[in-house]
Amino acid sequence: MRAYKPKDDVQKKPYYTDRFWVAPQVPKYDPATDEVFAADLEALKAKFEILDAYIQVEQLVVYIKPEDNFEVIKLLKEERTYDQLSEMSAIDWLAQKGQFEIFYQLLSMNKRKRIRVKCFIEEKQAIESVEKLFRSADWAEREMFDMFGIEVNNHPFLKRILMPYDWQGFPLRKSYPLQGDEFAQWYEVDKIYGKEARDIIGPELRDTSRIDRYDSERFARLGHEVPRGAEVTDNDPVNPQEYQEDEGVFLIKKLKKESSVVIDDPQR
Repeated sequence: MRAYKPKDDVQKKPYYTDRFWVAPQVPKYDPATDEVFAADLEALKAKFEILDAYIQVEQLVVYIKPEDNFEVIKLLKEERTYDQLSEMSAIDWLAQKGQFEIFYQLLSMNKRKRIRVKCFIEEKQAIESVEKLFRSADWAEREMFDMFGIEVNNHPFLKRILMPYDWQGFPLRKSYPLQGDEFAQWYEVDKIYGKEARDIIGPELRDTSRIDRYDSERFARLGHEVPRGAEVTDNDPVNPQEYQEDEGVFLIKKLKKESSVVIDDPQR
């Protein structure tokens, strides 16, 4: 059993303290052990500087310079038949390295092989868009811009894709509060009613684990249910509930009520 940790100030501190924990890595292998990957890597080394390369989980991982990202992806697509960009995004390493890690997951349907291209950029450094090579990069790069604040050069429409255009902060950065900051707590109130309504409405409660007995449906707490739309009061009658651990215990309790015979508890 895990040790209990008091959660007295759950509105002021996050539940989890392992946001910078890095999972142990699986083994890495030399690209020369795979004939297809070895040929792909040689084609890349002939034109670009490769910082690191290895095979991990049956896929080739290649580290490149960020200024080469477009040309590297273009070569892999047009010359090495990696014709599908299945995923791309970023990883926040600002606390440890002061950088973002950009990765591109490429799939070759012909070879049945995957390559993961990676590069590191500084916090305010821009990266070149690969949308002209893969249309799937359009929304992926917009999401990267929206969630991490990473600028993407030559993107056709670099606007926020999930958060409102006037939102402050970038929710997928590890420095972003888990339940939002002061701006997030007041955003809906300020947007809909204006800042003059703050004292009347109050901040938005962003704790997802909070249970309110007097919510809009009045059905948030067992034992205190009331009909839908019932008037909110401070003295709702208690509606006691009986629960059974399993069918056997339920039958024992039922027999005890109907008979005076003493029956042993099967749980002992």
